[in-house]
Amino acid sequence: MKILVAGCAGFIGSHLSERLLEENHELIGLDNFSPFYDRKIKERNLNDLFDHSSFTFFELDILDKEELFNKIPKDVDLIVNLASRAGVRPSIEQEEIYLDVNIKGNLNLLQLSKACNCKKYFFASSSSIYGNNVSGEPSRESENSDKPISPYAFTKRSAELMNFYYHELYNIDIINARFFTVYGPRQRPDLAIHKFIHLLENDQPIEIYGDGRTSRDYTFIDDIVDGIIRAISYLKKHQNVYETINLGNSKPLRLDDLVNTIAKGLNIEPTIHYKDFQEGDVNFTNADISRAKELLGYAPKTDVKEGILKFIKWYKSLY
Repeated sequence: MKILVAGCAGFIGSHLSERLLEENHELIGLDNFSPFYDRKIKERNLNDLFDHSSFTFFELDILDKEELFNKIPKDVDLIVNLASRAGVRPSIEQEEIYLDVNIKGNLNLLQLSKACNCKKYFFASSSSIYGNNVSGEPSRESENSDKPISPYAFTKRSAELMNFYYHELYNIDIINARFFTVYGPRQRPDLAIHKFIHLLENDQPIEIYGDGRTSRDYTFIDDIVDGIIRAISYLKKHQNVYETINLGNSKPLRLDDLVNTIAKGLNIEPTIHYKDFQEGDVNFTNADISRAKELLGYAPKTDVKEGILKFIKWYKSLY
């Protein structure tokens, strides 16, 4: 297939792109090198991709519709939208840019799909759309997801709804995948596991918001990429598809246990400073992945403690 990956230079996008090239797809990658974090990190993510003859890259913004339509070839078979403004807390301070990128940007890619007669579309959504899960019970795709508590969550849910009407009106096959706290090599430096490792390695205290009893369904990058690859294969083989699935690990870990696991992996005694719980954060995330198992054969393989050790090994090799 000829596949367009929007956001190919990011954490998930670069891993996915490498896997797609390994499977002999022709790949068109685009990224705008958003200043959300250091451009050099994304450029490093692309290093191996540029050596591949089946990879074509465009530096452009999905908000630039004219450039998008002029530069992207019209024979694309499938579009993967990983291009978004990420992060719950920053979205509260920068509402406009999140609405622009995550909603209008997605619309531009859907319109590109329509213009190219590309009938296959994968959208990266988020577990944040479930709102504040106070029970700790697994979140199911069928439950109410119309109570977002951050602009980021709202934009992801809005994009899902936009995807549905494009499926209905223009017969585009679409899978929305709700990612649960992805981690691993190349993770953004502002995210918890990467940040905690950096702080501990530099003899700095870790700040925890709340009492440490909140938990997240940490999902290793290899498992997420495997889920996306399976979703792409499903889209290729089936017609009249509109599905929303959870891609998680289904084994939540408490925040204080996460810190201790990282500290043990580094053989460093952590210093922890507790802060007030921040608005927009949720208490728990926990993925019910039964739908992904049934539909795609998705089965995450990496235990979070094993995954953290792999992350630490990557971090030490890099820095």
